[in-house]
Amino acid sequence: MRTVDEHLNDILGSLTVLPPLDLALLEARGTVLAEPVSAPVPLPPFDNSAMDGYAVVASDVAGATEADPVALPVVGDVVAGDPAVSALRPGLTARIMTGAPMPAGADAVIPVEWTDGGTAHVRIVRSAPPGHYIRRAGEDVREGQVVVPAGTRLRAPQLGMIAAVGRARVTVRPKPRVVVVSTGDELREPGTTLGHGHIWESNSFMLTAAVAEAGGVGYRHSTVDDEPGSVRDMLQDQLVRADAVITSGGVSMGSRDVVKEALTGTVKFHKVGMRPGKPQGFGLMEGTPVFTLPGNPVSAYVSFQVFVRPALRAMQGLPPEPLPTVKAVLSGDIKSPAGLRHFLRARLTYDGGYTVDPADVQGSHQLASLASADALITVPEDVETLPAGSTVDVMRLPA
Repeated sequence: MRTVDEHLNDILGSLTVLPPLDLALLEARGTVLAEPVSAPVPLPPFDNSAMDGYAVVASDVAGATEADPVALPVVGDVVAGDPAVSALRPGLTARIMTGAPMPAGADAVIPVEWTDGGTAHVRIVRSAPPGHYIRRAGEDVREGQVVVPAGTRLRAPQLGMIAAVGRARVTVRPKPRVVVVSTGDELREPGTTLGHGHIWESNSFMLTAAVAEAGGVGYRHSTVDDEPGSVRDMLQDQLVRADAVITSGGVSMGSRDVVKEALTGTVKFHKVGMRPGKPQGFGLMEGTPVFTLPGNPVSAYVSFQVFVRPALRAMQGLPPEPLPTVKAVLSGDIKSPAGLRHFLRARLTYDGGYTVDPADVQGSHQLASLASADALITVPEDVETLPAGSTVDVMRLPA
């Protein structure tokens, strides 16, 4: 029996990073940037107004008060996007809009709220120092500054930043395309009527959603019957659209473990020292990673988070990190089998520190307790009991 770390390291050592693609910005959402993006010009590229108001020479309004306002003639308007180069000499003012370029000679902006709003002449009731309400060129980003480094997952703020420096396209590591399929003669599609001995298939829906949560693109394939030839033919057909394949079921020691029969020689099957999820398989089919996960739903889900999620990150050039982990205090006693890394479903609460409450049931077939969990307690292989009050490592499940 191999350890969790041995199995994960074997997987990671077999993977290659997906080749980069050139994509339009909105097509790149959720992908991983494969190149650093730099600013060709400073941002903002020119001094501009931070307020709607009046551009002034600060010394002209140095003595302005409510009791003794300063009156200035208004010589024009400066609007955002105005391409003309304007100038202002002492003793004059110009109305200016937010984002509009500062006129040469002006060194402060008086908000319209500090005035009577005049259009030909304006009365200003408060003074302002030089630089007041002016956004200086380059105060956000310097020319040549890297604004989004390579290896960044592109979400809304990063896409906005890339657009702000004038880029319409970027080179990225694409989202891995993952085909997900469950096997089993007993499985029926949700929405159909069950016969005796049948169950509705759930794993492929759960795992396809988990692929999306991990930054991939999931493609659910319909359930495949327990016939080795059908399984192998199906997988062969799916390779054209798959960067990886996930199967669930048919990998244990039974007489009808069809995935094991179909893929022996392509996939290596192991018992891994973990609960749930002991039967595991991984291999390359024509260079495409194939993850064969157990059929019990909780086993399949935990296996995905422990093995597949880090692999999908590695394929995008990201560190193959586990789920975010926090320290928490146990609310009750727990027991764990010797020699196995145990992942227990649980709920986290926070009140100045984390407390974790293990689920009452932990069977690998009991999906309800997984659906209500938001965390997995990780119990090391050499620990068999932990009393209430112990501090444990807890993996936070995707929200």
